[in-house]
Parts: sequence; structure tokens; C-alpha cells
Amino acid sequence: MQKRLIIDHILLHITLSRLAHQLIENHGDFAATVMIGLQPRGILLASRLKKTLDQLLENPVKLGYLDTTFHRDDFRRRDVPIKANTTEIPFLIEDKNVILVDDVLYTGRSVRAALDAMISFGRPKKVELLVLINRKYTRELPVEPTYVGNAVNTMDTQRVLVEWNDDQTGNVWLTTKHET
Repeated sequence: MQKRLIIDHILLHITLSRLAHQLIENHGDFAATVMIGLQPRGILLASRLKKTLDQLLENPVKLGYLDTTFHRDDFRRRDVPIKANTTEIPFLIEDKNVILVDDVLYTGRSVRAALDAMISFGRPKKVELLVLINRKYTRELPVEPTYVGNAVNTMDTQRVLVEWNDDQTGNVWLTTKHET
């Protein structure tokens, strides 16, 4: 398997800062806005974004975690069932601006499932999507992010891998599986 670095830890820090500032430009003090990280990997990005936003804002940003396992359209099509994760949304989303956060946008199916799952917690005023990596030209559903850390062109044989370290740093890799 071939592995190519597309975002190192320094650029990742800059990207998170840029995304946080874009969110503040559009949502001000976050009084009417909440963030929801998609399980399992979107919560890692959402947590780091919250930490950055909390350093820039007076009041802490409300953050929840959403599991979409039972709302996925491929839930019953797998040989081995997907293990569900925790959903934790300790606030109301009714009439709020909601920012869904995920690490990589690929086909759009996870986002569709998230929209279905989120409705169980109320009807938001507006929903926006923030992704660290937008895999362009791979969409199966008409889903496009509002905020993008980086966009990459990929092939079906490639995978984007976001690695987070305990010290709040990380790297983003593009891996290619060689056909034999």
C-alpha cells in the first residue's frame, strides 16, 4: 500500500484555525448555533474545532455527538452488522443553526443518514456541513459541504486517512491500494 502525506501537522493546525475563523464570521458568538460531530471520526475533528473556538469566543460552543448507524441505507446489507456508537446531544436543536462535522466527505451517504438521525432531536433552523477533507467527484448523493479544510481528487482505489495524535496534532494521508 502506498501512502502519501497530504496535510502535515503544521498545515492541519492552520486549517483548523481557518475553519474556526470562518465559522465565527458566519455564526458570531454561536448563541444560535450548535455543532454536532458524526460518529465515529467526525467527533475527533469536532472536539478539536470546539477547543479552538472556545479559545476565541467568550462562551463555550455547544457540541454533541451523533451516531447514524441505524439510519444508514446499507445497515442491513453488510455481512457483519455495524457496531453502534454513542449519541450524545445534551441540548435542543429546535430552531438552531446546526453545523454537522465529519472528517471526510466521500459518497454523501453518511451525511444523508445524519440528517435523518438528527430530526429525532428537533427541527433545526439551518444545517451546514463542515468537513476536513472533501473527496471531489465521488458523490453518490447531491451533498456538498459548506466549509472545507481541503479538497482532493481521488480514485476508487484510494482512501483518505486522518490520523489524530494525543497531543492535538495529526496528519492526513492518501493511501492507494495496489491491484494485483
